[in-house]
Amino acid sequence: MKIAWFCIPAHGHTNPTLALVKEMVDSGHEVFYFSFEDFKEKIEKTGATYISCDDCNFEMKDKDNAERVAKDIAFATELLVNSTLALDEMIANKIKIINPDLIISDSVSYWGKLTAIKYSIPYISSTTTFAFNKYSSAYMKHGIGELVKMMFSMPKVNKQLKRLRQNGYPVKNILDIIQNDNETNTIVYTSKFYQPCSNTFSDKYCFIGPSIRPIETPFEKTSNITIFISMGTIVKNQKIYRYCIDAFSKTDYQVIISASSSNIKFEDLPDNIRIYDFVDQMAVLSITDVFITHCGMNSASEGLYFEVPLVLCPQTSEEEAVAKRTEELGAGIWLKSINNSSNIINTVNKILNEPSYKQAALEISKSFKECKGAKEARNFIEKTILN
Repeated sequence: MKIAWFCIPAHGHTNPTLALVKEMVDSGHEVFYFSFEDFKEKIEKTGATYISCDDCNFEMKDKDNAERVAKDIAFATELLVNSTLALDEMIANKIKIINPDLIISDSVSYWGKLTAIKYSIPYISSTTTFAFNKYSSAYMKHGIGELVKMMFSMPKVNKQLKRLRQNGYPVKNILDIIQNDNETNTIVYTSKFYQPCSNTFSDKYCFIGPSIRPIETPFEKTSNITIFISMGTIVKNQKIYRYCIDAFSKTDYQVIISASSSNIKFEDLPDNIRIYDFVDQMAVLSITDVFITHCGMNSASEGLYFEVPLVLCPQTSEEEAVAKRTEELGAGIWLKSINNSSNIINTVNKILNEPSYKQAALEISKSFKECKGAKEARNFIEKTILN
């Protein structure tokens, strides 16, 4: 089987797919992975053929657009259409050469889905976040103000969709692009237990659990209690690191801060607190007692895999969905105000002193470990396409 695979230029969306890509290649299938230079090496290590999208005028690579995309559907649609049309000629040429039997694309790599629609190629969605339908979307509930803005944006959205139709993409409305229904074959990198409203999804949704890479560089535990803090690559409020330092400076906890994207420097760090540009996150989580996280799906899943309860500090609507579900299952506390060192230390100590949080994290971890991972996904793909 020949597979054309599409993903957005983001580590959090690419990394979970790599074990499955390798599984497909090792099983004799050919995978042609459309991506970007930052991800070339790790994609080629799977045995897949890397196809560069860098030479196209691809606007969605601009990180400055990320926050506006989440709030402005008209802008997001224009960006999507611009990016799809920028890739259109290159993809058309490659599709003609490859002649794929299947397209797999990240759930927000919409140009992959649009390519499948345009060329009538079987399609599977790869979802590295929660799967969202009309039920689970309540976990990302928008306020009335945003709904009103959306209504007024629809003429602009429809204008952009007309551009797609003029270029051979037969889409009727924005939902054709952004929404998967219960007839869409979908691979989801979490467990049914952790997935919100999992009973509302059909058997066309395959829940394979998170991709957890092996520990590469063990990390020494130097205290009875270890706190790990990582707020992802885009930190809206970098003062949180200062509040965390203040919160834990008078404790004997081992505090590990990963702040690779922030370039922050503190000259007055107490002996029990260390800031790193990079850590082996699997190694650190394996010795961690409480994880303070921005609730990126990968980070939260990795923490829970290692049975670590979470202090939840989401910054986007997707991260809020992760925070809501984790708190709902009792494996963490959503810290609504992070601009206060007392709130931070009190929340951490509550988690440490109440065994229910650790037990809930253990239950989620168990559900992850019961999933069959890449092999189950391969069987799902082969059954879907080859039967």
